[in-house]
Amino acid sequence: MTEYTILIERADDGGYGAWCPDLPGCVALGDTYDECVDEMRSAMTFHLEVMREHNEPIPVSTTVGAALIVI
Repeated sequence: MTEYTILIERADDGGYGAWCPDLPGCVALGDTYDECVDEMRSAMTFHLEVMREHNEPIPVSTTVGAALIVI
């Protein structure tokens, strides 16, 4: 198993959007934070399955992580 970092943003409408810097084009939306994470997990699984089917190289995770900085 490979670990990938995802970034999550809260939208103006209160929903959430996520993307993975190491998997360009792989995004997900959800009405709640947890739903967004679940949708992103599904999107990433599907994204990697399609890459394998097309014999594309699977990206190595290079994103270290994110931190919350309070100023």
